[in-house]
Amino acid sequence: MSSLDPTISTTDSLTGFYSYTDTLKGVYYGPGSVKTALPKLLSILGAKKALVVTGKSLHEKTDVVRKVEAVLKSLDAYGATFHEIGQHSPIAGIQAGIQAFKDAGADVIVAVGGGSPVDASKAMLYFLNEQGHGQKYQIAIPTTLSAAEYSIGAGYTNEEGAKVAVSSHQLAPAGIILDAELTLATPPKLWLSTGIRSLDHTVETLYRPFAAYPVKILCYAALADLFKYLPLSKAEPGNIEYRQRLQIASWMSLWPMKFEKYSALGLSHALGHKLGAAYNIPHGITSCLTLAPTVKLKSRVASEEDKQFLAQTLFYLKESSTGSLDGDVLRLATRIHELVVELGLESNLEEYKVPKTDLPKIAGQALGTNEDPTFDQVVQLLEALYP
Repeated sequence: MSSLDPTISTTDSLTGFYSYTDTLKGVYYGPGSVKTALPKLLSILGAKKALVVTGKSLHEKTDVVRKVEAVLKSLDAYGATFHEIGQHSPIAGIQAGIQAFKDAGADVIVAVGGGSPVDASKAMLYFLNEQGHGQKYQIAIPTTLSAAEYSIGAGYTNEEGAKVAVSSHQLAPAGIILDAELTLATPPKLWLSTGIRSLDHTVETLYRPFAAYPVKILCYAALADLFKYLPLSKAEPGNIEYRQRLQIASWMSLWPMKFEKYSALGLSHALGHKLGAAYNIPHGITSCLTLAPTVKLKSRVASEEDKQFLAQTLFYLKESSTGSLDGDVLRLATRIHELVVELGLESNLEEYKVPKTDLPKIAGQALGTNEDPTFDQVVQLLEALYP
């Protein structure tokens, strides 16, 4: 979650392992699906009382949470709503949420919103289990494209402002509902930037250690849909079909997997984790900053097989090869940058007041060591993220 593991080596595409996550009982998707899917998932889990966990903006500025509450109330399964979850899931909010869960007599969490409520709910479940409350579950209803609901890891921000990770197969949501109608109130910049976050997942899964080959093929389909439907969704923000297709692409971008040995996604994500919490940069925006430069770096330092996986994306983007493997990877980096610009999401580290003196520390933390052979190049990558 926080750094790359320099000891991990990749496996070839002909051997490997795949298993679904332990907890997942179902993914329901489709416009309006929350009304039918939520009762089904509560029944499957045998849950009687839910705590809705969400963010303040979604709770106060939209009717999305009210729609979820109404379904729960119709089932006499509504306990309470906790909406003090901030960006990057601060520990104070998680602790308060745990108390709200206990006060409501809840036995399940229904997380509504982006990656922060979903990750915070995972952390709440982690600490509830540590406190002896046994296995509890989460039903995730995402309203962004961050794809946090498909992973077993949770990131939260501790008292010192540092990102902390907890990871367990028991933390992954037991149910996921992709209802595009509930995304209409999501701010455009958040919607589109988390779409780039999903693109980050698709690209980095192509060179993620131990990622199963069939999952990589799913990532190609996700990549093609993200490139197609993000610009369309920007042009027609009220189009439900585009939004639903993007939610499905987000699902394919981080298809639930159980690893025999956990591996981090890749450099773009590792840099994003180090930049996000420390400098208050939203995760979607960190991907807008780091993904294209990371792919550009991969054209020089990646293994031959990883370059081939990256180069194959041009076929799914309906582009001809440049004539060389490195050139094809560079072309992908260019296409990613062009998409970020087209969506109006280009930014730089100066905007977020990241001191240049911090760059070696950020690079070392992301790589896991300053002795990594690409350390100097990663510092240079970060230096190029200034105007």
